[in-house]
Amino acid sequence: MRPVSPLTEDPVETSLLVLSGDEVRRLDLPSVITSQRTAFLGLSSGEALLGPRVLLAGPEDSMVFSYAARTRVDSTPVAKFGCVAPANARRGTPVVSAVVLALDPVNGRPAAVVNGEAVTEIRTVATSMLAADALTAAADRITVIGSGTQGRLHARVAAERFPSADLRICSPLDRTLPAFVDELSATGATITAAESVQEAVGGADLVFTCTTARQPILYWPWVSPGATLICIGGFAPDRSEVDVDTVARSRVVVDDLATAQTQAGPIVAALAAGRLTSSQLTGLGDVLATGRSPRTEAEDVVLFNSVGLGIQDAALVDLLLERSHEEGWGSPVRL
Repeated sequence: MRPVSPLTEDPVETSLLVLSGDEVRRLDLPSVITSQRTAFLGLSSGEALLGPRVLLAGPEDSMVFSYAARTRVDSTPVAKFGCVAPANARRGTPVVSAVVLALDPVNGRPAAVVNGEAVTEIRTVATSMLAADALTAAADRITVIGSGTQGRLHARVAAERFPSADLRICSPLDRTLPAFVDELSATGATITAAESVQEAVGGADLVFTCTTARQPILYWPWVSPGATLICIGGFAPDRSEVDVDTVARSRVVVDDLATAQTQAGPIVAALAAGRLTSSQLTGLGDVLATGRSPRTEAEDVVLFNSVGLGIQDAALVDLLLERSHEEGWGSPVRL
């Protein structure tokens, strides 16, 4: 992908390309998945540049985050600043809010500002599907835990990518879940709402956990042999969707080795308990680069924990800026 070109030569003023959430969501999922593969392969090879992620606690169980990355030394630098605010669910506003700023790769001047919520949505589910393709042995029975933005998006995409699968979704406190199940069923998907996480996870080949839980909601005795767990809610040290026993007994894959050991809640907890060592962690990029699954026996459970990385945003923004130049997306404004 070619770097974004400068939008102005004015030495004083800067022209920013503003890209809305609707424009981000125009990207087709296969292309976004390819962009995420590029990101993780870049991490594995050392070509990608990823700055340390910053987390700041806030009121009402919220967490502010920021990070910077670029897919190559000469590609577009991207910085993201946002907040995960679980209390927003009861306000009817997005739980994740963010903005992404892209700089010109040559002169370093601000070049584009992008709706970060849409970036987070699409690159997160794309990475989950990338991981599922690489790590899953079977996907006849799929479970999604959580029915927020990410839970529903994962359910929709799973229904499209695995049309013959028996799909279950669990979010016991969501009174709107039956209507969502009916909506997705109308598309031809075989989907049911489970009354409990234990019921939902039992017998599942592939499980997506999409919550902001501080305490485990999924326990080892419920997990079926050979299952794959894709966990996106363990994004901070104080968030753990799965118990330590599940981590300790699984083949563990993470998005970034260094970040996971300090910021991925389930990994931090298992390391602190002495139930896991850093040598037992495998990076998703290394799995993709080698084509070797961490599953050595058919009954092995594989757990992929994703905290979300700046390099994922950088790869998606590379794609978005290329597409915006081709299609004329975005609105230029003077800064």
